Amino acid sequence: MSAAKSALYSAGRIAKKVAELGRKISKDYNGRRIDAVVTLDRGFIFAADLLRQVKGPVHCHFVREEVRDVEHGGNSRREVYFGARPDLEGRDVLVVDAVLESGVTQDFLLRRLGETKPRSLRLAVLLDKTSKRRVALEPDYFGFRTASKELWVGYGLSAPNGTERNLKDLSSGGRAASNSSRRRKRG
Repeated sequence: MSAAKSALYSAGRIAKKVAELGRKISKDYNGRRIDAVVTLDRGFIFAADLLRQVKGPVHCHFVREEVRDVEHGGNSRREVYFGARPDLEGRDVLVVDAVLESGVTQDFLLRRLGETKPRSLRLAVLLDKTSKRRVALEPDYFGFRTASKELWVGYGLSAPNGTERNLKDLSSGGRAASNSSRRRKRG
C-alpha cells in the first residue's frame, strides 16, 4: 500500500451528485434547448451521465483541446487550440468538462465560444480543483470541490499512462489510490 492518501468519491456518490446537477440544470434552463459542448478526452463519461439527467432537448457538440508549442518572434510559448467551433449564435450553451484546475483551458474555450454570441454560456464540471486556479473562473455547476493538488483518476480521468479512465470511483493519488480502494472493497 502506498503512502499516498486517497480521497474517494464512490460511484454511488457520483451518481447522486450528477442527478442533483441534472435537476438544477433542468430547472435553470426551464425546457429550453441546451447546446452542450463536451470536452474530450476528460469530459465524456461525466457528460454522458449528466446529460441523461437533463429534462428537455439537448444537442451535443464535441471539442478536443490540442496543446502546441509555437515560436513567435523568437520566443517559444504553449498555446491551446480547439477544432472547428459550432455556430451557437442565440443558443443556450453549457460547456461540460470533468475537471476545472487552472481554468486556463476552459477560460480560453469559453471566450472562443462567447465570440459566437450565444444567448447564455455556462460551465459544468464534476471536480473543481480550486488550489490550482490561475484565472478568475468559477464553474456555474460543480459536483465536488477540492483543494487537493493530487492527480485524480477514474470516472473518465486517466493516470499519466492513459489507464484507469474506466474505474467507476474517482480517487486521488493515481494507481496506488485506486488499488487500495479495490482492496477495501474486496474485503
